Amino acid sequence: MSIPRPFTVSSLFDGYASGVLTPSQVVVSALARIDDIDRPEVWTLRVPGADLMARARALEVAYEEQGRAVFERMPLFGVPFAVKDNIDVAGLPTTAACPAFSTTPDVSAFAVQRLLDAGAILIGKTNLDQFATGLVGTRSPYGAVRHTADPLRVSGGSSSGSAVAVAAGCVAFSLGTDTAGSGRVPAGFNGLVGLKPSLGLVSKRGVVPACRSLDTISVFAHDVGDAWRVLVEIAAFDPLDGYSRKVPMQGLWHAAPRIGVPDSLEFYGDAAASEAFSAALDTLSTHLSLSTQPVDFEPFKAVSALLYDGPWVAERRAALGAFFDTHRDAIDPVVAKVIGQADRFSAVDAFNGQYALVDLKRRAEALFDTFDVLIVPTAPTHPLIADVAANPVELNSQLGYYTNFVNLLDLCALAVPCRRRHDGLPAGVTLIAPSGADRQLAELAARIEALFADANSVAAGMSTSASAIPPLPFQEPTVALAVVGAHLRGQPLNWQLQQAGARFVEATTTTPDYRLYALANTQPPKPGLVRTDAAHPGAPIAVEVWQIPLRTFGPFVADVPAPLGIGTLQLASGRAVKGFICEPSAVSDTSGALDITVFGGWLAWLDRATADRAEPPDNPHDNPRAGVQPNPQTNAL
Repeated sequence: MSIPRPFTVSSLFDGYASGVLTPSQVVVSALARIDDIDRPEVWTLRVPGADLMARARALEVAYEEQGRAVFERMPLFGVPFAVKDNIDVAGLPTTAACPAFSTTPDVSAFAVQRLLDAGAILIGKTNLDQFATGLVGTRSPYGAVRHTADPLRVSGGSSSGSAVAVAAGCVAFSLGTDTAGSGRVPAGFNGLVGLKPSLGLVSKRGVVPACRSLDTISVFAHDVGDAWRVLVEIAAFDPLDGYSRKVPMQGLWHAAPRIGVPDSLEFYGDAAASEAFSAALDTLSTHLSLSTQPVDFEPFKAVSALLYDGPWVAERRAALGAFFDTHRDAIDPVVAKVIGQADRFSAVDAFNGQYALVDLKRRAEALFDTFDVLIVPTAPTHPLIADVAANPVELNSQLGYYTNFVNLLDLCALAVPCRRRHDGLPAGVTLIAPSGADRQLAELAARIEALFADANSVAAGMSTSASAIPPLPFQEPTVALAVVGAHLRGQPLNWQLQQAGARFVEATTTTPDYRLYALANTQPPKPGLVRTDAAHPGAPIAVEVWQIPLRTFGPFVADVPAPLGIGTLQLASGRAVKGFICEPSAVSDTSGALDITVFGGWLAWLDRATADRAEPPDNPHDNPRAGVQPNPQTNAL
């Protein structure tokens, strides 16, 4: 097998699993690609080659000892990645693109350590707009990070090096940070997926803060599936991070999501960007049947103004502490000017800013009651490096038009590539939704990605099916629920479980003291499960066990219609779980219910019933309805 180009998590995993690829080969390839692209400004520090090979050989030994089981213990086995240089890696300097600020931590950032534990191989640390202050990727003493395809244009920032390292094929994924769009703008410029999680979902312990209350670690990858696999590994509650949260995850949508689009689109005269966004919306409407509605964008613009024109800039000043005063000459002049604006604001201004924000949040919440996802251009225009150098503040500000408000409003976002601009530059859209909608956005983004995969050479052949977006590990109380009929996978009411945020655990059976009935006059058709007594033997009945959040279990139960209810079921393993039961009157002699216990489960009965409808039996004794009588002894529920 040839080394996949570009690296993707899925292609590397396939190579490792088939035994035709080794981590050592991948490391050699990664180093060669770094040399090939000749972009030294991408990196602030590279892990020495000898150390990389030692890491690769250690993984190979683990594979020899554990076989394929190593992939379960290390879901990112042998995957090369990079880390933005405001995120700590034990034993490596953290500079935040300011050498005078450099410190060498003894402990890796929480998220980095989880990736290393998952088997990923760290290649190096990447350049950024100094102190993560900027959206252009030019404010660094290590040099302006040039765009992957057009070296005259900005790469986007502040996570500039992280984006280009992935886009250029040097690593499979990278970590950035996102305060005002730093995990989305570079993704949009470089044809990548940029996943910005809900605030608190990923610990930021070990991150040099820009605005500590607003920062989050973000993920750059070539496709949605890869970005999501990384998020699955790093999304965990960290009790040592005061901003870490157990974010309640929303379930999947049952119907097509309602899409909001800003009523005042701004592209600063960039016709190519405007046309690309319009074409993307047309494609979504035609192929995904997504209807859009205009959304009042003024509240979002007002929130954005608070970030740099209001007191939140003082949080950037607080992050640097005394260093800002003692090492002012070591700070990029544009960065120093931006952060220095903090001196204009007082403690009173900070409180007034908070009051303004909560009012704007209320307005934004009301808007999200009318739609599910806000779709915006990831960036309104794509400037040249020379133009940014001549007008650094204004052009940088333009790039935050569709991004600055997201973290202030506690929203999640995901940038996904779409059709390129007519000048060949990458373009895409960003999906934005309330906190906890991360999986919803990934599922929608995977569908969008599939539409445009053929139009994007990097994404071709790597589109992700929505079914490949598994739920994140639960970080909240749950209830085990056994389902027996219309809520089984593939059945007409399974969406209710998905919408409630439930996830499949296992297929199993009950103990052999249950009987199953096809209930009369139910739509969609439903079975009734009843427990028998010793005088009326039953049989094991096939069920599925799902884990459902406790916070959605009550509303789910409230929607269960009579004669069904939720009680306690005994599984073949001896475990007792909540599950669907049926009122005795619904399976009485006069109810019209049909005893289908002999089939051992609802799906087997449906298969037989479908076959009977297709080809009526010649012998009435072959008819499953013939000679089967309801069992009236059903009061032992």
